[in-house]
Amino acid sequence: MKKAKVKALAPPIMELVGAIGVAMILYIGGMQVIRGTFDIGQFFTFILALSALYRPIKSLTQENNKIQASMGSAQRVFEILDYQEILKDAPNAIEMLPFEKDIIFRNVSFSYGHKPILKNINLEVKKGEIIAIVGLSGEGKTTLVNLIPRFYDPIEGSICIDGCDIKQVKLKSLRKQIAIVSQETFLFNDTIRANIAYGSNENQIADEKIVEIAKAASAHEFIEKLTNGYNTIVGERGAQISGGQRQRISIARALFKNPSILILDEATSELDSEVEKTLQEALEILMKGRTTFIIAHRLSTIVHADKIVVLSKSTIAEIGIHEELIKKAGVYKKLYEMQYKTRELIL
Repeated sequence: MKKAKVKALAPPIMELVGAIGVAMILYIGGMQVIRGTFDIGQFFTFILALSALYRPIKSLTQENNKIQASMGSAQRVFEILDYQEILKDAPNAIEMLPFEKDIIFRNVSFSYGHKPILKNINLEVKKGEIIAIVGLSGEGKTTLVNLIPRFYDPIEGSICIDGCDIKQVKLKSLRKQIAIVSQETFLFNDTIRANIAYGSNENQIADEKIVEIAKAASAHEFIEKLTNGYNTIVGERGAQISGGQRQRISIARALFKNPSILILDEATSELDSEVEKTLQEALEILMKGRTTFIIAHRLSTIVHADKIVVLSKSTIAEIGIHEELIKKAGVYKKLYEMQYKTRELIL
């Protein structure tokens, strides 16, 4: 908030200071011309030189704002980097068996350095359930789901899948059962085909299977329109295709992996409503029969979830289905009304 205020106030303050400065120079310089200290030519030359300096000075102010914003972001990044240690398999780690029953968080807490992010999280998720995780920015939604594939380990408590602590299973076998579709879709500078079949030997995958998966992800139609079709190089981070197209390829990649557990982290947040609608249909196909964790800023996309977990002040404030939480008139209802300014339920 402080950063936003500084950013908003800097340009008008700069304009005001510049205007006051010009007024003072005109007054003082005008008086000097009247007294004969300056001639009129010298005065206007000075004004022109001063005006030439104004734009670079204004630019420096703007760059300083960017530097301050970058320093704040860098501090958060370094906090995470300082925290993270290389996660390794436990000495007697076992292969994780196919997911069958449930995922249970028991008294899970997590911190970045000395900053608590999650405190005493208790949550039980049955196989096949769709779990929506909501809350204000910075409440730890992404951190919570990132604990499942062990991108981090909790500092307290445990996460068990089918009764087995995930710290006791091999990382590779754990992550093999999990797919993530996030806001920041990462594509490799390779063909669309290779990006969909990432993690497998694409030469051993039949074209028919790739096409079938792309159709399910609503990606086949746009791929066919490209000059080289499935052999189109998408560029670094998928720069050669649109955001919606990148997301469809990401969904196709997740379908190809055929995971038991699916994490959707703001998967459609940066897309317009028309593209989001198309992707939502593809995501529903992807979620079918899978245990799914959804983080979404548009609450309309999660009202039909089996459970909605509301994070507030680093812990679970509420949990239930949409209608129950609206009637409860707590944190969730406030978040809902912040978006829609209405008490009507979306059914």
